[in-house]
Parts: sequence; C-alpha cells; structure tokens
Amino acid sequence: MDSEGQDKTGPSATATVQPSNGHRQPDHGEQLAAPSFEKDAAAAIASDHAIVLDKAVARRVQRKIDWFLIPIMWFGYGLVYYDKAILGSAVLFGMTADLQLRVVLDPSTTPPKTSTQRLSWATSMFYFGMLAGLYPLTFLLQRFNMGRVLCGVVIIWGLICMLTATVTSWQGLFAQRFFLGFVESIIPTGFMCIVSGYYTQEEQALRQSWWFSSTGAWTIIGGALNYGFAQITGGSLKRWQYIYLLAGALTIGFGCVCFWIPNSAVDAWFLTQEERVVAVERLRKGQTGVRCQMVKREQLKEAVLDVKIWLVFFMMAAAYTVNGAVSGFGPLIVSTFGYTTLESILLQFPLGGIVFVFVLLTGYLSSRIRNICLIQLILCCLPVIAGCIMIWKSDWYHHAPTPVAGYTIIGFFGPVVFLIINIGMANVAGATKKSFTAAAIFVAYCVGNIVGPQLIKTQTLDRHYPELWLGLIICYCLVIVLAIVLYLHLRRENQRRDTLVLDEAERDKMAFRDLTDGENPYFRYVL
Repeated sequence: MDSEGQDKTGPSATATVQPSNGHRQPDHGEQLAAPSFEKDAAAAIASDHAIVLDKAVARRVQRKIDWFLIPIMWFGYGLVYYDKAILGSAVLFGMTADLQLRVVLDPSTTPPKTSTQRLSWATSMFYFGMLAGLYPLTFLLQRFNMGRVLCGVVIIWGLICMLTATVTSWQGLFAQRFFLGFVESIIPTGFMCIVSGYYTQEEQALRQSWWFSSTGAWTIIGGALNYGFAQITGGSLKRWQYIYLLAGALTIGFGCVCFWIPNSAVDAWFLTQEERVVAVERLRKGQTGVRCQMVKREQLKEAVLDVKIWLVFFMMAAAYTVNGAVSGFGPLIVSTFGYTTLESILLQFPLGGIVFVFVLLTGYLSSRIRNICLIQLILCCLPVIAGCIMIWKSDWYHHAPTPVAGYTIIGFFGPVVFLIINIGMANVAGATKKSFTAAAIFVAYCVGNIVGPQLIKTQTLDRHYPELWLGLIICYCLVIVLAIVLYLHLRRENQRRDTLVLDEAERDKMAFRDLTDGENPYFRYVL
C-alpha cells in the first residue's frame, strides 16, 4: 500500500524513500521518539512524515504477519468455541444425570415432566464469568506485555477446563463454568485488538473473518472428536470427562504458544527491524494507530458517549441470543426431531459448515468491495429468521427434514456476528477506546448468550419451544433496524468530515499520536 504522496525532499523531512526495497533508514541526526506508555508504540520507530513503501515489500511483510498471527488466533478461538460448545454434547453423554442437571417436576405423567433450568443456568454461568472478566483482563492486556499475559491466563484456563472432569454436582459445575468464562474472556478481545493493531481498515475484515471462521470449523472438528469419544464403552471415567480432559490439554499447549506473541508490530520478533518500520507505516493512512499501553480516561469517556458503540453493543447482544441456545442446547434440540445421540452430533456439521464458509465469504467480499459490511449483515439476518420459522412451524415427526434444514441455516448467525465485530473494531481509533470497544462488544456477546438459554422452556416442548423461536425472530429484526440506523449515522459523519477544510500535510503527523476517531478529523468510517 502506498502512503499518500508528499514532498520528502525538503529540509524538514525526517525519513528517506528507498525505492529499491521500501525500507526506511533514519537520516543523520534524526531523533526518533523513545518508547513511552503515553504514546503510540509506533512513535518509537516512525517519524511524523510518511514514506513511500515498495508494494512488493509491503505485501511480503503482510504475508509474514498473516502466517504468524492468523494460525495462532484461528486455533485459539476455535478452542474457545469448542470449550463452550462441548457442554451440549456432554449432556448427551450422561452429564445431565451425573450432575443432576435435569429435575423431575411431575413424576405422575408419562413420560415424567422435567425441567432443564439447571442446564440453562450452567450455560449462562459461563457468560456471567465472562462479564466479570472482560474489562479487567482487557485492560490488563493493554497495560502489560501481551504475550506474557495471554500465556499465563490461557494456561489457567486449560487447568480449569481439565478440572471439569472432577465436578460431582450441579453446584460445582456452576462454579467451574463461572471461572472458565472469566479467564476465557481475554481471548476474543485480545484477538480483536491484535488485528486492529497490525492491519489496515481495508485488511481487517478479511483477517477478522479468518480467525472467527474457526467457530464453524471447530463445530465440525469438535463434533468429530465428540463422535469419537462416543465410541468409548469402558474405562474408569465417563465419556464426558474425557472430552474436558482433551480440551484442557489442548488449551494448555496453546497457552505455551501465546508466550511468543509480540506486544505489537514495533517489537515483532519475527520481522526484521526494517520490516517492522514497513509494518507500522502501512497503518499510517488509516489513522487507527498501533498500540499504546497507557489507559487514558478521556478516551474511556469518549467511548461511553459514542453512539455507534452503543448501536454495535445492542446489535451484538441481539445477534448472539442464537448462539446461547445453539451452543448449549443444539444437539439436545436436534435429538427431539427423532435422532439418536450420535446422529444429533453429526447434524451439527452442516451448521458449522455454513458458519465457516459464509464468515470467510463475507470477509472476502468486505475486503474487495468498499462499504458493504452492513449491507451483508442485513442480508445474512434473513436466513436466520427463516430458519427459526421453519423449526417453529414445521411438524416434528421422526427424522423430519424441515426442522433440521431450518436448524442448519440458522448458521448464518456466524457471519452476522463476525460483521458486527468487524464494523465495531474498524471504526474506532485510540488504544484505550479500542480496548473498551472490544470489551463492550463481548459484554454484549455475554448478554446474548445469557438470555438465549433462558428462552428454552422444556415444558413447552410439545409446542416447539415458542418462546425461543419468537424471541430469536424479534432479536434479528432488531439487528436489521439497528444496522440501518448505524449505516445512516456513519455515512452522515463521513459526509460531514469530507466537507472540512484540512491541511493534508498534517495527516501523517497525527497517525501515531494515539488519537481517537473522534479527535482525528482525517479518520473515515467503514460502512
């Protein structure tokens, strides 16, 4: 990517152009800023003036960043999703009975009338833990070394996950789920901030889609693993205990890898010194900054008062009610269509496939066509609404195809959520404001996941869980309305900024001053 052209030959220029390789070499006597918690980390290696980058060199640096960061984030977020979703399979492997998660309300009926409210609360407790951990762990990640913090917290997460196998009561499961959610809260917000600190606005959609697509892929991978565990017939442990031991062991291994994640592009050990300058300079035009380790009160205040963050918050909360129901109760819901335990697990594969494919597709289209994120978001809401109607209103006879088809296309909630994440993170600048926004998005994520399971009332099974499907339809209609409002709000703000008379010579100087999007008139919003 070329920086906007400016005269670099005057006496005030602080960087030279190297057409042969695109690397910046400091002029004689140039004093680059010393690292400071108060400033953007980029100030340590970047001057106030842009340099022209060789496109081939910029692409090479981008690829090196991709090959290092994306596989780590893809695997890590896949573990987050697998860890949450295995509860749905574990209940089919005897956890419900072993931990007294199902309560008989009326034994006189045939079959006895039961309640799974304890299971609903076990699902929701994970997100209460996330709510408690999001802001403290997010700002801990901003203030201290990213790799070291991630390493320690993720290893603790893996240990807590493995300890699930020792739980013997529903009260113990509630406590385990709370602390599991607390430590896992660091992953999604951390990954969102990593992407915004390494990639331009144009590149972020595709990169966010790459790591978020693991939710679909790990629905399939996790389902295959759980199918394998279903074949276990002996041993001293229950089948659901083996699942948690494996998930915890994988997580601890991932935690060790996190130790090597650098703080930012400024000190990325996998790049040469010259490549780090290129990595930073690529971000200058978008004015989003790299990383600042000081938590700034004025940025927090601006974030709290920012209308677009609240719109994104309510969109995320409404959109993620689906996941709260599907991740905890998906296999159980499918089993009510007359399918066996193993068949119910296998029928998660098509839903996972839709999430995987369409998250990647919408990310790719967003990177190729300007300002279509919110349009795609609205279009992806429609299959979710249709799927809910198909499940609710169809006949649930033995192996009925219509509710299964409806359940499958609900998988379009994946690209909806991904697009909300992307539109939220691409449209904020300032390190503290980005951290606040990332945490706010996942606070909303928790709210949706807490509400979703509570919409499932086993007493209404004979009426096809009407509260669940009607609630989800209302939520996705709300997402569409909020997306339209956000589109109009951002477009109007861009139009207002386009009318401002600005000195283009000042654009480069403002790129790495840790300014928010509200403070920086050169910032433009993605629609």
